[in-house]
Amino acid sequence: MRGVVWLDNSVKTEKNESKSLPELRISANTSHFAYNNKQGHRSAIRISRILSETLRLGKENVRWFVMGDDDTVFVTENLLRILNKYDHNQYYYIGSLSESHLQNIYFSYSMAYGGGGFAISYPLAKAIDKMQDRCIQRYPGLYGSDDRMQACMAELGVPLTKELGFHQYDVYGNLFGLLASHPITPLVSLHHLDVVEPIFPNVTQLQALQKLTVPMKLDSAGIMQQSICYDKVNSWTISVSWGFAVQIFRGVLSPREIEMPSRTFLNWYRRADYTAYAFNTRPVMRNPCQKSFVFYMSSAKMDSYNNQTVTQYTRHRVPHPLCRWKMANPADVERIQVYKKPDPQLWDRSPRRNCCRVLSSKKKSMVVDVGVCSEDEVSEV
Repeated sequence: MRGVVWLDNSVKTEKNESKSLPELRISANTSHFAYNNKQGHRSAIRISRILSETLRLGKENVRWFVMGDDDTVFVTENLLRILNKYDHNQYYYIGSLSESHLQNIYFSYSMAYGGGGFAISYPLAKAIDKMQDRCIQRYPGLYGSDDRMQACMAELGVPLTKELGFHQYDVYGNLFGLLASHPITPLVSLHHLDVVEPIFPNVTQLQALQKLTVPMKLDSAGIMQQSICYDKVNSWTISVSWGFAVQIFRGVLSPREIEMPSRTFLNWYRRADYTAYAFNTRPVMRNPCQKSFVFYMSSAKMDSYNNQTVTQYTRHRVPHPLCRWKMANPADVERIQVYKKPDPQLWDRSPRRNCCRVLSSKKKSMVVDVGVCSEDEVSEV
């Protein structure tokens, strides 16, 4: 992988700056292109032309061009897993949509949103380069760079190939509900982390991302993947988002319900309610007894002897409403330990959620195993 950071002006660099960092390039002058969108900024033209300008650098053995914003974080191994599914010798435009239904209406349901990142195959980049400047001149009223890119794709007749692991995250607030119920697909990118809360509590945004890289290095294919199982002794529902968090719910909740993101986040358009998301969500539990107990990942390591990862999750201490149900209280659990074998071939098989099994549940701790489901294994009580 080779990277280029494109800027509109030169910046000061340090003499001892690492040579492993991507090279800096200054974008070409775009003042001669028309731009008349009153809400946008004409830098959108410059950004949309980055594809052509990167192609013209003449780098050898290029299969894909991947674009992202300055606030986009990629899980590179999962990006490669997604791209390896496709023939780079064909025309491919790969990415995903906004979480906001209104954003998709205003811009397009056929557009790869730039913040979530998108990939363009080398032959398609060559085709775009031949016509992009003419194409850009035909769309002076468009807002951003990604809708200009999609307009040129439409002229070439190339549709968006949607991959749900690219995340625009046009939301505010807490991403917990989205991350704890990640779709059954590799986590490829995270965006807008500067406008949402850190994904782990009581740390900075950067510290939270650094924390996430620990399990990511152990099993990048499995990061954030959800498993659902039941503690039959205590009548609890367990949801494991591997490498991120574990939730315990009192009572038995169906996988159909738990796999839907809970609304811990706010719509990009503040006045819009939950009906303005482009996917199903569920309300945060109103019954005080069904408020989930959340355990965030505190450590992750590899057990080389048993060839499995060992992740520890510690209870997030927040006030819980009084519950009068006569059943075991998850507040008695202090930590959860999860065993999982690395599974780099997870996405070479047909998509299926991993299964989890509660191995033991004592007063202050719980042990859970996560892995490939056996032939007849079902998430049921």
